[in-house]
Amino acid sequence: MKKHFYLVVNKNAGSGTGGKAAKKIIKQLTLLNIDYTIFYTGYAGHEIELTQKLAAETLIPWSEEMTVESFPLLVVLGGDGTLHSVVNALADFDAAIPLGYIPCGSGNDFARGAGIDRQTEKAFLQLLQAEKPQEIQLITYTEAIQEEQGLATNNVGIGLDAAIVHAANTSKSKFALNKFNLGSFAYIFSILKVLFTQKGFPVLVEMNGKSYEFDRAFLCTVTNHPYFGGGVAIAPAADVRKPLLDFVLVERINLFKIFWLIILLIQKKHMSSKYFHHFQSSKIRIVSTVPEYVHADGEILGNRSTDFSFNVVSRSFWF
Repeated sequence: MKKHFYLVVNKNAGSGTGGKAAKKIIKQLTLLNIDYTIFYTGYAGHEIELTQKLAAETLIPWSEEMTVESFPLLVVLGGDGTLHSVVNALADFDAAIPLGYIPCGSGNDFARGAGIDRQTEKAFLQLLQAEKPQEIQLITYTEAIQEEQGLATNNVGIGLDAAIVHAANTSKSKFALNKFNLGSFAYIFSILKVLFTQKGFPVLVEMNGKSYEFDRAFLCTVTNHPYFGGGVAIAPAADVRKPLLDFVLVERINLFKIFWLIILLIQKKHMSSKYFHHFQSSKIRIVSTVPEYVHADGEILGNRSTDFSFNVVSRSFWF
């Protein structure tokens, strides 16, 4: 079946990687005589407007019984933040509308977790070779205090990882490092900074019919694939194709033990630490009464008390 590619491009993703990737994709589409329409985002939230307009007027759900001459396929070129916005923009539309993705950010954790190649040409080849979409499990969350809800393609974090994201996103070094494809180092610098300032905080966790109380939570993350922070395998057992959420909590310990835990994390042996707690469930509730930074897919939701309920939902992706 022929396809018409509808490209939504964040040129600024990865400090210009998005724009460079778009040029490569356009060249390939032209050489292969594939129809395409391209949209460049011009301001914050523009990708949401573009996606909703396409979903309402152009995009259609995938079906094996379709008889259309050319299938309209939405393809996003951007980072995890852009993908987060597009997925949420599609939340009110049919989940069978497939979404293609070519990673262009500095972290690209969703691509790692889902098995999408992080090289532009290879990711594009995956799109071309795919014959049908596949179901990916996303995180759905509802926050009772602020009465908010949304979807996450990577993880939702409270405490350390959110504070690191906040520090990394406001870091002057991130932009400079992105120019040399070293954006992950911004997270490393931010980790070192936040490790000395982040305090432990109490949380209540409910899942699998049980309640757990932690007095000195340090890192508190719900994820649907192994990675966060630009490739750190925090939850090796997580799988985007299984209808399960992975919950990771690390207790606040002294700096010596923290650095030892980081060494274990690099060696992928952190699961054995008594300060590292890992659970799996399809439904999770987390209550934090002490204000902490919160993020969803690297997008800071604020510094506040929270009452989150998490679940999983399927979305069609094309790769």
